[in-house]
Amino acid sequence: MMSSRADIMAWRKSERQRLLEARLAIDAAERGRHAGAIAAGLTKFIGPLAGRSVSAFWPFRGEPDLRPWMQSLTEGGASCALPVVVQKQAPLVFRTWRHGDKLARGVWNIPVPAEGAEIVPDIVIAPLVGFDRACYRLGYGGGFFDRTLAALSPRPVVIGVGYAQSALTSFEPLPHDIPMDAIITELEVIVRARPPIGSATQSASAHDT
Repeated sequence: MMSSRADIMAWRKSERQRLLEARLAIDAAERGRHAGAIAAGLTKFIGPLAGRSVSAFWPFRGEPDLRPWMQSLTEGGASCALPVVVQKQAPLVFRTWRHGDKLARGVWNIPVPAEGAEIVPDIVIAPLVGFDRACYRLGYGGGFFDRTLAALSPRPVVIGVGYAQSALTSFEPLPHDIPMDAIITELEVIVRARPPIGSATQSASAHDT
């Protein structure tokens, strides 16, 4: 156990750097294969999504590229969105997006929907830098997803995605850390508590207890 918040934050900074360097070292073709396996895992875990809304992400710094999966969702009748940073120390917003829509440059020059409508997604797919078996997520350190999940109502089902090599053997959660409902890698699905994905209302109530 680490003795203080300062120790925990220093450890996270060091691990974040190590994991990002390892992720960027993965061959592009291998990352593509991993992304395909993750997309297949998402499809199997979530099930049919026609008429539902899903937020994923634009790939950044070696993250899995789920854009082909998102395109298949919209073609199947789902609504997709991307997260947008509107200001520091504030929750994200989610704007609808489909392949071919106009994009603008957001924080860190990540493309974001320029004109999409703001929604509260039924399901949020969150990229991760690291994770543990309790489904806690190590992100980039900005706290955007934690602030967002704490503010969203109804609470969406939240799934962290990343590569198996990003697993952490230890992780001391802080009061602001919010665990994912599941973590999906190219090798496995780790479920914290299987969310009732069939309905947004049920999903919200399941996580308010």
